[in-house]
Amino acid sequence: MTETIWLAHGNHPDCDDPQRCLFEWYNHLTRGADTHQCPPGVSPVLHRYGLRLNDALDDSKRQQLRRYLPDGADVLAGTAGDGKDETRSYIALDWLIRTWTPAWLGVAGLSKEATALRELRRVADSAAARAAGPAISQAREKAAAAWDAAGDAAWDAAGDAAGDAAGAAAWDAAWDAAWDAAWDAAGAAAGAAAWAAAWDAAGDAARAAAWAAAWAAARDAAWAAAWAAAGAAARDAAWDAAGAAAGDAARDAARDAARDALAPIVTQLQDSAIILLSAMIQPETTT
Repeated sequence: MTETIWLAHGNHPDCDDPQRCLFEWYNHLTRGADTHQCPPGVSPVLHRYGLRLNDALDDSKRQQLRRYLPDGADVLAGTAGDGKDETRSYIALDWLIRTWTPAWLGVAGLSKEATALRELRRVADSAAARAAGPAISQAREKAAAAWDAAGDAAWDAAGDAAGDAAGAAAWDAAWDAAWDAAWDAAGAAAGAAAWAAAWDAAGDAARAAAWAAAWAAARDAAWAAAWAAAGAAARDAAWDAAGAAAGDAARDAARDAARDALAPIVTQLQDSAIILLSAMIQPETTT
């Protein structure tokens, strides 16, 4: 039955609206309720993650979440109050530190730092989160340096290519496009969904510090990746467009080029994020 359901983006408070997101459909199927709120019997951690993951994915990939709707078996039922929510939160935090952040670091050319995070022991408790801190901080510093270096290189290239108003406009367009593309890509790659699920793992000072450091490292790495992986494409597209049209056209061309360059890593992380939901539902099977 669920294969005929279409999962839509966002929530739909109008009862006459035929579109529904993952948890609107879940509530509708299990108790005839038209709401996206956390259903009775479902873990709030899984609800937060699934709700945001639904909106991070595009229309096509979102349909993969139909596997979590009740169709004979209900894999989400009974997860509320089962004593596993802290473990689920740590699974999300671990994914952010050892999968999501290294992916962006790799795109930015920081393979050593990416490997250091991937090789950390699994972040399953506050001690592991605390132990991850130095590697996360180093990654953040290197990512920030890569961001600065990419910006300096792009500025120098802009001056060499066109030392006039058109060249400056193209530089501004490329910078804005890469910035936007980094944020868009980070969101589409389910970062916000995992952060929402990992929030409960930031329950004490040590965990909160690691949580904040991981976010900063991932954020800086994503921005750096926009230039390292997409900056040249964005800049070239902006300059080509600036030669024939106004700044808006240059910015649009640069943004499209940057997003295209980041698309493969977004797809990889989205696939991983969907698998992550299954791991969080049955945390005892996670390795």
